Amino acid sequence: MTTPERSATEQLLLSTAADRAAERVAASLALRDTIYVDNYGVEGYDSKYVVSAIRDALLRHGARLAPSRDEATTIVELRVGALSIDSESSLLGVPSINVPLPMAQQSSTPEIPLFKKELTQGVAKVAATAYDRRTGALAVSSGPQYGFSNKAEWVLLLLLTWDTSDLLPPDTRPNPGPLGD
Repeated sequence: MTTPERSATEQLLLSTAADRAAERVAASLALRDTIYVDNYGVEGYDSKYVVSAIRDALLRHGARLAPSRDEATTIVELRVGALSIDSESSLLGVPSINVPLPMAQQSSTPEIPLFKKELTQGVAKVAATAYDRRTGALAVSSGPQYGFSNKAEWVLLLLLTWDTSDLLPPDTRPNPGPLGD
């Protein structure tokens, strides 16, 4: 249950994948001139974050942002092919089974996992084309660049459970609370 519409995990999966794809785009373009980032064709729920992540990565790689299209030497046109989450689940054991009960709501048996893995993966596919503002000639194209993020939940022998993810750097793990200090 989350207070906002989307969980923090969902947002971290998408933004982490976007950050990784943006870094690859900026590295492949290697622009050092004054650029204008054209995000006209970028649409979607998290599009503003993707565009900002690419701008940030381009700046860190030596580009300079122009305040307007007319003041740039190079236009960087962005496109996003994917920004979503995929999920998959594997179970070795007995799955939950729906049991119809007369005169009552439908019920189900409990799942009995000997081994279970639920993987949720953030996926971003981003590309950019840079061209000369005056001539329209191609300067460089990044081609599709991908970013992935992962969170997995594991169950072993019904009782042993743990999570793994690459969403947070090791030094930013959440504090376990007063009992875990």
